[in-house]
Amino acid sequence: MKGFARREFQLVLLRRMADYQPDLVAEAMRSLGASRTEMREVNARWQRIVRSRTFPRGRGRYEAVLGPPLDTRRRRIGDVECEVAWWPPFSLWPDLRFEILVGPNGAVLHEWLVRDDEATAPEVKDVADLRPWSCVVGDLERCFDVVQHHPGEAPSRWHVTFTTSDRESYVAHFVWGLLQDVVSVG
Repeated sequence: MKGFARREFQLVLLRRMADYQPDLVAEAMRSLGASRTEMREVNARWQRIVRSRTFPRGRGRYEAVLGPPLDTRRRRIGDVECEVAWWPPFSLWPDLRFEILVGPNGAVLHEWLVRDDEATAPEVKDVADLRPWSCVVGDLERCFDVVQHHPGEAPSRWHVTFTTSDRESYVAHFVWGLLQDVVSVG
């Protein structure tokens, strides 16, 4: 395998999603013309890049792989001013873009897929409309009044507890910001 670019980066994102949605991941891999072996090799290479002392850190790491960001903006989170950078949508998720949040010290604080400004968010009337890969975290926030965010057990994972209008509670599991499944909690 030579180089590391957008196609390979999509395989890195898929690797973590396979824990929740192996069938969707297999279909996505076929659309990229990739095998499981290639996905494992690409993921191993990404892990070496992440741990490398010589590969750029912060936003520079993503620029080396994905090219320059499509845009950047400043975002205030409490008392801290951060930079948000995002890249154009990937072929697997044409309505989403990859976004990173960079702290004042240049470290990447968060990274995930978000809905592109030009894309139409899915219509969600109830929990049955929350299908795997149909929503990002921001979509859920727009659809339900009461949401609570919880970091996942790995950096790529995020959980959102939400309550429906009929007072049912659920937990939505996200990987890289993309919905993987929804579980009733009572």
